[in-house]
Amino acid sequence: MSAYTAGEAFGFARRQKMAHGPDEWRDLDRAVWRWVMAHGGDEVTACAAAWASHAEGQGHSALPLAYCDGSGRRVLDDRQCDALARSPLVAAVRAGDAAEGRPFVLDGEHFYLLRNHRAEVEVARALRTRRDGARAPRCPIDDDDLRALFNGSWQDAEERQRAAVRQAIGRRLMVLTGGPGTGKTTTVLRMLLGLSREHAATTGGLPRLRIAAPTGKAAQRLAESLRQGTEHLHAGAQPIGAEWSPHLEAVLAADAATVHRLLGSRGRHGGYAFHADEPLPADIVVIDEASMLDLGLLRALLSALREDAVLVLVGDADQLTSVGTGSVMMDIVQALEADPRGDLVRLSHCFRADGALVPINEAVRAGDAAAFDAALAAATGAATVHAIPDAASLRRRLSAWTRDLQAALESVAITMPVAAHDQIALAARLAVPRRQQLLCALREGPFGATQAAAAIAARLRAWDALSAWPGGAWYPGRCVMVTRNDHAARLYNGDVGVCVLVETGDGRPLLQVAFERMPEVSSVAGGTTGAGVRLFDPNTLPPHEDAFALTVHKSQGSEYGRVAVLLPPDPGSPLLVRQMLYTGLSRARVSLELWAMPDVVAKALSTALRRHGRLAERISSGVAAV
Repeated sequence: MSAYTAGEAFGFARRQKMAHGPDEWRDLDRAVWRWVMAHGGDEVTACAAAWASHAEGQGHSALPLAYCDGSGRRVLDDRQCDALARSPLVAAVRAGDAAEGRPFVLDGEHFYLLRNHRAEVEVARALRTRRDGARAPRCPIDDDDLRALFNGSWQDAEERQRAAVRQAIGRRLMVLTGGPGTGKTTTVLRMLLGLSREHAATTGGLPRLRIAAPTGKAAQRLAESLRQGTEHLHAGAQPIGAEWSPHLEAVLAADAATVHRLLGSRGRHGGYAFHADEPLPADIVVIDEASMLDLGLLRALLSALREDAVLVLVGDADQLTSVGTGSVMMDIVQALEADPRGDLVRLSHCFRADGALVPINEAVRAGDAAAFDAALAAATGAATVHAIPDAASLRRRLSAWTRDLQAALESVAITMPVAAHDQIALAARLAVPRRQQLLCALREGPFGATQAAAAIAARLRAWDALSAWPGGAWYPGRCVMVTRNDHAARLYNGDVGVCVLVETGDGRPLLQVAFERMPEVSSVAGGTTGAGVRLFDPNTLPPHEDAFALTVHKSQGSEYGRVAVLLPPDPGSPLLVRQMLYTGLSRARVSLELWAMPDVVAKALSTALRRHGRLAERISSGVAAV
């Protein structure tokens, strides 16, 4: 074999090894490496591209040049970083090259897939434009207006709420953030009334108002909360004046939908019906649970909004970020706090009667271990910690948890048949999963939600009261979560149902699955039209799984009376971050349990989730807006 041939063979073998890549790479990351090599790229560019793909899979919008792999080693050395700027497949923004036409972008100390760089730049530009578009209002909110909008109340605890209502008028972007129980929905309703009056004063007509959220359930919850809020304004100690009636009607006429539905998602065909060339017909748009938005969806939303439309983003910026790319709500709040202009209000006062859990949530949000320990000690009876060092201790804890679940099911007579039209009895059965819920940091493994749910189900099946339903998949009290959208049935990913026993005309009880009735799209006024409980044949359900235990991610936007949060005993788990712990614990309204080892809790408290990218920097400074 000639020296040339031997060298060629060696190069081929090396490329084959590189194409397989590190064990951390997914098949998609390896495919990106091969694509780069097939399109004239070099191994350095291919490696950087594969790692950028891997970083995107972890939720990052960019790959920092100093990025380290799981072993702590840099994936690109200084020489390789310098070489990237000379690659024909890479647009080096710092050198003034246009990003268009090249699949990768080197922007300062970050390497991007083109779509993520483009999305960051466009989102930042749109948000800056909206901030810059603020003007002096024609109908500013004065103190008399605020007294009317708050039913005559003027408590110190409502100061930040009043500030948000006052500051929203005249802006095209308003961001409202705060934890559970801080009155975000109450504030949104009053903001919308002020914005509606301002729109009418400017245009002579009532606004077209749309409300949405990343999930249908969250959108419907907001719609129902706004409806209840309008009723309270009429029935309060000092009912709101008649001059606000047309604006209340505008709020009640608002459609509620998922963000995808709002934009007219084309599903598998890709894209949306509404975009820059076909703007969304809306004057005011409210997005609830905005922490669930990813970078691509926010880009699509901002592109579809008219320049003069008002966007209100509502959510808890301290919760877990979206399962997609970026941490947009966190980044937006960070940018607006760095450059305060009055278009961000953070609510902190909790209005719930039982505030024992509030100091715990605040300590976690701040990452203050000493304050966390003190808050736990002070929350006698409302919060407990159980050390879970191994599988045996988890089994014991799950056994006790299941006994409490059995008691809850027994209290609603879960094994007794109920008439299909008895909405009160059905609703009581459906409410059981909201009374107590186990949340897990992990999905898989011995400490994950899947195995925990299976263990609870197995213990529940051994309950004597369920002996009449041996062996089958379905039995009274089984809790399930839908895992795939079924638009025809109006059942969506994340919907939770409970198996119930229903009376039939011939006297034979029938197993059915009860779900909350949530229309796919509704108005605030019609949020309860046809509301209640729907029944489904278990054999007709879309894909589903046991919901006796859920991941913390799946619980976002929901609240439960009693919550247990299970953390794995390994302090090295990458999921042990502050936002995860805060999201899980803050789902509890009455009591909480933390099933975890002290060193694991310490790791979660001390580790803040950071997603790599430059969105916050671009919003506040306009950096690299090419």
